[in-house]
Formats: sequence, structure tokens, C-alpha cells
Amino acid sequence: MDNPFANIDSITRQLKSMERRKKPKMLVVDDEPDNLDLLYRTFRRNFQVFKADSGVNALEILSQEGEVAVIISDQRMPEMKGTEFLSKTVPEFPDTVRIILTGFTDVEDLVEAINSGQVYKYITKPWDPNELKAVVDRAAETYEILKQRTEELQRAEAQTELLAAIVEVAQNSDSVAASLKPIATAFGKSFGSDGCILNLFADGTLTAIGQTYKTSDEIDNHLADDPLAAEAIASRQTQAWVSSASSPPPEGVDYYQNSGIKVNLVIPIIYREELLALLSLQWLHPAKLQEDELKLIHLSAQQVALAITSTRSYQ
Repeated sequence: MDNPFANIDSITRQLKSMERRKKPKMLVVDDEPDNLDLLYRTFRRNFQVFKADSGVNALEILSQEGEVAVIISDQRMPEMKGTEFLSKTVPEFPDTVRIILTGFTDVEDLVEAINSGQVYKYITKPWDPNELKAVVDRAAETYEILKQRTEELQRAEAQTELLAAIVEVAQNSDSVAASLKPIATAFGKSFGSDGCILNLFADGTLTAIGQTYKTSDEIDNHLADDPLAAEAIASRQTQAWVSSASSPPPEGVDYYQNSGIKVNLVIPIIYREELLALLSLQWLHPAKLQEDELKLIHLSAQQVALAITSTRSYQ
């Protein structure tokens, strides 16, 4: 069987070249303006820092900005103590690492918060800047590890669902056309893409039979006019386009210009050297695909080929 991922190393390099290390997000909460400004100045070089002067305002910022890597909160604040505020962030942002600043001895609250996993560490006021920086650096590293583990678990679950969906399609679909939508949806969700297009190929050309899974109205089925698809058909190998200054969208292809796509991966679906279909995974943001995920896409594409062939034989 042809290996459509023979150029996997090249694709991995393209995806990695797109990665830009962004500053991690941090939220600092203190009702004293001087402390708030000091925390901001201390960490703004290495973090994207958001400031809040109360727990209520901090919760509002989180609702707008989403998850942050680290929260530093004062303990004694009006309206809501720091430990109370931090406890409210746990259900929605379990991976965020939380640090309490305290200028007094409130052992009971602190011990309870630490034991329940709501607080990573507490720092007494006045704090030592070097000590606080060291704690925050470790906290950021801890956050990255937690996020990586969470993402790995989510990927494993999604990939299991993908393979299960392909098997179900092979067993239960009445026609090849009916099999395309669940496969495209499962692929798109499994790899966190914003769109997945699956088109059949017959008599030397892409047919009108295709399905699109998408999370954005900007994504549409454009494969018939996509030069990346034409190259995948000609070479029988997966093709990747990654947006960068050195790799602008193909000239004259309005779809690339207008949709905001940052990554497009076009995979030929091949069975015994016969090209059955093309599958396009598209992201509107930098895709963090690892080499093992690219290999899983290859394996899943082979399973799709078997599913299409099996369904076709029973029509």
C-alpha cells in the first residue's frame, strides 16, 4: 500500500516552524494599588499580566480572557477573601496554578486551601522578589505539565472515538456517500481542526460527492480548486500548507485569502494503490500536531480507505 505520509518529516518541520512561543497569561489580584502595580511590573516581561483589585473583578476578567497559567491573589481583600476567590476558579480552570499572598497568619484558611488543591503555595508579605519569581517560574512549569497531560488525555479519548466511528461506518453505512459525514466529523473533532473536508475521487477527478465538518462559516468545500489537493492527487502523498511570511497563500486562490486558514493538511485516501478520496484538515490557528498524531492520521486514513471499500462492496 502506498504511504501517503512518506514526507512526514517535512510536514512536522513545517508545523513546528509555525509555532511561536507566546507569553503565558497571569492574573494578579490585590486591593492595594501599589502592590498590584508592583506585581504587574515584576512579571510583565515574561507574562501577559492581567490586573484585578478584587475577587469579583478577577472572576470577570477570567470570564472574558479565559484560562490563565498562574493566579497570584492577596488573601485579605474586601468582599471576598483570596482563598474564597481561588476556590471559585477551580471548577472551570483546574490546571491553573494558584498562589496566595498573605500578610497575616490565617493558618486555617491556608491549610484548607492547600490541602484541597486550590493553592499551590503561599507567600508572606512583604515578599522577597527573587523568591516570588522562583515560585512563579515553577508554577508556570507546573501549569505546562498539567496542560500537556490534559491535552494528551483529551487526544487519546478523541482518537479512540475516531477509530470507533470509522469502524461503525464500515459496519452500518448503506452507501459511501452516507459514510462521509460521520467520518469528516470524527476526524475534525479528534484533531481539533476547525474544518474537515472529505471528497470522493473517481475516474481521475474529485467528484461532487463530499462532506464538510466545520466550526466556522468561513470554511467551505474548495478542494476541486485547491492546488494543494491537486498536488496530493498527483503525488499520492499528504501535502501541508502552513501560513508564514515565507509561505504565503497560493496566488489567485480566494479561499485561502478569505477564510483565515493557518494550516491545511490534505491526505489522500488510498487502497491498494487506488485513490479513493481526499481528506482536508484545516485550522484557523497554529496547529500543535505532534509526529505521533501525524502517524495516527496516516493510520486513520488507511482505516477510512478500508471503510469506503467495505461500504462500496455492499452497495
